Amino acid sequence: MFKKIFKNMSQDTTENIEKENVQGEHVSENQGITPPEQTLEEQLQEQLSDEKDRFLRLFAEFENYKKRTAKERIDLFKTANQEVLQAMLPVLDDFDRAWAQISKSEEEALVTGVQLIHDKLKSTLVSKGLEEVEIKAGDAFNADFAEAITQIPAPSEDLKGKIVDVIEKGYKLGDKIIRYPKVVIGQ
Repeated sequence: MFKKIFKNMSQDTTENIEKENVQGEHVSENQGITPPEQTLEEQLQEQLSDEKDRFLRLFAEFENYKKRTAKERIDLFKTANQEVLQAMLPVLDDFDRAWAQISKSEEEALVTGVQLIHDKLKSTLVSKGLEEVEIKAGDAFNADFAEAITQIPAPSEDLKGKIVDVIEKGYKLGDKIIRYPKVVIGQ
């Protein structure tokens, strides 16, 4: 008798569950009844994870932007005075030629005064980042670091394909060459 009551009760429960299932409740075969709040919660969790992912990507993109603009700003500061320095190079060349002639003079006060001015001009330009490209006669010619104006017959065999004379000094600002040295190459 107890078995009969239990059997009837279990059939009633099964029928109620099926009626509720038809009314909109979700039933999975393995888990039983799943209330609609749980699917809403799952949807919210999925939206939250999507938003977190978007936020992290946006944050990473912003960090990359900050790094890129900081690097561009540093590069700009390094080369900001490039135009001014390039405009000063002919003046420096003229001063070097004048210095070469004045240094031959016998008037020591004139030589000393011009030397002080020359040194001050050079040190000011160096403090702004200007460096002379080190190249001299006898060095091997490299088109990446010098501009060949002409070729002449080499005075000796060891100067063939090498620099015979430096016509105009070259300068660089930081790592960038702003004026290539002009040289004559032995042929």
